[in-house]
Amino acid sequence: MSAKRKMKSPTWSQVKAGLVNLDQKQMIMLVADLYRLSNENKTFLHTRFEVGDDPLGPYKQTIEKCMYPDVYGNSPIQVSKAKRAISSYSKALGDPIGEAELMTFFVECDNNFTLDFGDIDEAFYDALNRMYRRAIDKVLTLPEERQDEFKGRLEAIMTSSSKIGWGYHDMLCDDYYDAFPEEE
Repeated sequence: MSAKRKMKSPTWSQVKAGLVNLDQKQMIMLVADLYRLSNENKTFLHTRFEVGDDPLGPYKQTIEKCMYPDVYGNSPIQVSKAKRAISSYSKALGDPIGEAELMTFFVECDNNFTLDFGDIDEAFYDALNRMYRRAIDKVLTLPEERQDEFKGRLEAIMTSSSKIGWGYHDMLCDDYYDAFPEEE
């Protein structure tokens, strides 16, 4: 009986060592291959290099499709996939205003879904509350003149949630008024 050898997984250091040997033309061809490999890579590169008119568009489409799915087509809500869209945007560009926009949009989609189709469950609202809190935290890092456009939307989410269960509305109120006490 031969013992199985444990194979080590390739590491970034090994890949990086191979990259340093590439000239500019080879590097461009590598990026071109990665670009053609997947839509996710294309979106990443478009975002990183700010190519196109709407860098947030593909991420918003993913969030909307995941958080306000076609219920008549039996599409499920996919919280983790929508959160990955925000994470992917952050890795591609890391623009705080874009991140605040996507986080706020995430909660708007879910909130509207509940208003249109009824209560879901506690885990769903816990995820929404966490994202709402993240959106507020991100908004508070923005210059004050940029915060107002988000404060109105965050307040609208909170206000419209008054008839949603699971303590969702109460948590939104706590988070909103903790962040923006002058609004009370």
